[in-house]
Amino acid sequence: MTQNVLPYDALLLCSFGGPNGPDDVIPFLKNVTAGKGIPEERLAEVGEHYHGFGGRSPINAQNLALVAALRAELDARGLGLPVVWGNRNWHPYTVDTLRDARAFGATRILTLVTSAYASYSGSRQYREHLAAAVAELGEEAPRIDLLRPFFNDPGFVRANLEAIEESAAALDGGLPGAHLLYVTHSIPHTMQEASAVTGPGYREQHEDVRATIDAALAERHGVAVESSLAYCSRSGDPRMPWLEPDVNDRIAELAAAGVRKIVIAPIGFVSDHMEVAFDLDIEAMETAAAHGIVAVRAGTVGVRRVFVSGLVDMILERAARERGEAAPSPTVGALAAFPDAAPPGSCRMRHGEPTGIPVLGGDDD
Repeated sequence: MTQNVLPYDALLLCSFGGPNGPDDVIPFLKNVTAGKGIPEERLAEVGEHYHGFGGRSPINAQNLALVAALRAELDARGLGLPVVWGNRNWHPYTVDTLRDARAFGATRILTLVTSAYASYSGSRQYREHLAAAVAELGEEAPRIDLLRPFFNDPGFVRANLEAIEESAAALDGGLPGAHLLYVTHSIPHTMQEASAVTGPGYREQHEDVRATIDAALAERHGVAVESSLAYCSRSGDPRMPWLEPDVNDRIAELAAAGVRKIVIAPIGFVSDHMEVAFDLDIEAMETAAAHGIVAVRAGTVGVRRVFVSGLVDMILERAARERGEAAPSPTVGALAAFPDAAPPGSCRMRHGEPTGIPVLGGDDD
């Protein structure tokens, strides 16, 4: 291993997890919804989404592909940093991955969470999850650091830009005249408000990416860009307000306004997992067709070289800072890089309500 990645001796890719087969679906959904009082019939309804794909979530193969791509990029740069994978909600569980990594000699591990944006579900909940894994391992536990949210990392934004350009090329006449419909996972209003207490909120992070890509497209193609941000995959109590508009409602609004072609750009997702494969590729496409709109869906960043290279750049920057060296964090857009350690009270589920749950990556609640 070279000096470039020290003090780290492993990289952990920490993700949501998903079922590997039909028998896993309901147990997996029970893990995801534990403590939320979701009735069995609702779990069965959501489970049908997975059964439509053979009971297997696409996220697992996509995480394995990202692990392989990160290893290849690290190897190409002569950096012998092992890459391991662990999940919050299904096998391989993070605690088991950390136990194995420790057994093979890893003492300090940098963690990359597969969510680009800061919110309770996208960042703090992972910090709680990692703290619980460390507590379970006790003295066996390695030290864990986390990479900052990477929504405005140049590689992430450039990968989304390229994906939009490629998909728009399939439309009759290309990008001119197309509405860009950026999509991310909805969250409750209370979670949005809490995400904005110590820095730009979840919605504002996405709006910054939207504005950055719009400006780049206008410059590169010499066209005026029309765009908006919509949300998908809301769940839970229907009486609780979540971020809107829903992507299907927004498509109907666009049709009523005379829009006839759109690019659906899933900038809130790193890979084509269930929210993309079902909510966008099936439901949103059906809605567009029903309203006379021609729609194409841009790819997620996945394992695009520019995205993976940007992640490795972030790893090297963080390692340098941990060694006490000056290492700036390049970004694009109007927002600054988030700090390496989350500020006290950041990204709670609800502002002003400490959970009492230990966290890593910024230990003060």
